[in-house]
Amino acid sequence: MPLSQAVERKHLHQRRYDFQGFEREDDLWDIEGRITDVKSYAFKNQFRGTIESGEALHDMWIRLTVDINFVVQDIEACIDDSPYSICPSIAPNFKKIIGLKVGPGWRAAIRRAVGGTEGCTHLVEMLGAMATVTFQTLYPAMIKHQAKIKENTTAEENSQKRPGIIDTCHAYSSDGEIVQHEWPDFYTGTT
Repeated sequence: MPLSQAVERKHLHQRRYDFQGFEREDDLWDIEGRITDVKSYAFKNQFRGTIESGEALHDMWIRLTVDINFVVQDIEACIDDSPYSICPSIAPNFKKIIGLKVGPGWRAAIRRAVGGTEGCTHLVEMLGAMATVTFQTLYPAMIKHQAKIKENTTAEENSQKRPGIIDTCHAYSSDGEIVQHEWPDFYTGTT
């Protein structure tokens, strides 16, 4: 169901994100993201002259390379278009992300590594959103990996591990029907 009919309005700005996940041949995964911002009108810019209607104000890319444990093995950031000539010079600083783990605390770790003057607001924002794309990309491999681990642990050890996805959103609420069906040992509801 789409949004309701809006009141009469004028389009001014468009931000697009594009995320893609890839399995590599070397047992790693690439998560790529791109952000573009365009205006529906031309305007003057001190560093670029006139930025025309439909021309990118921001056009930025990230390639995040992770292993099966969601640990960042490599990162490449690229700034093709920005409002200031100095912006692209910060891209190499994103190598500070190498070694961080995509998971709980990811956004805070990014801000510590490349937040504020150590990075770019738009790339930091995009990296935060890339966590979900990383999870969605690695999910099939993660299930296989966890099954292998499960084979090498006792039934008691396996029954005590609470899935990390529980309580991460409304659908995975520990007292909800999905957890009751998928992980009954961790269901906290009353039925």
